[in-house]
Amino acid sequence: MRFLLFVLLFLSFAYSLGLVLANNTEVGVNLLFSQAPTMNLGLLLILCLILGIIIGILLSLLIFRVLQNKWEISRLQKANTNLQEQLTQANVVIDRQATAPTVEEAVYGATATNVQDTTESHLNKGGTLSKRKRD
Repeated sequence: MRFLLFVLLFLSFAYSLGLVLANNTEVGVNLLFSQAPTMNLGLLLILCLILGIIIGILLSLLIFRVLQNKWEISRLQKANTNLQEQLTQANVVIDRQATAPTVEEAVYGATATNVQDTTESHLNKGGTLSKRKRD
């Protein structure tokens, strides 16, 4: 990988040097509101190329970050929707369980449950069974 990077760097340097040597005429640069001193055309081309590459890289990073944020927002919205559905389903299950009859109610009816839950068999001191209310 380093070798490939070194070759690309060498080729770009050679290309830049070729531009400077091939375009050695002096050119005046008009910057709309001011006038820059005359400079070599090849050097001006290289400066414009470098400036364009830098601006392009910065814009592409900015656009990529915006797209990455949009992807993250859409992923989080899907996860939020999924969690909302799970919460709704859990609330339905809780409501069903809260209103569902217990086993005693289903078998004996609602009135038998109250009597059976409030009484409990215990041995008294005499060894006989007696019923008393649970605390």
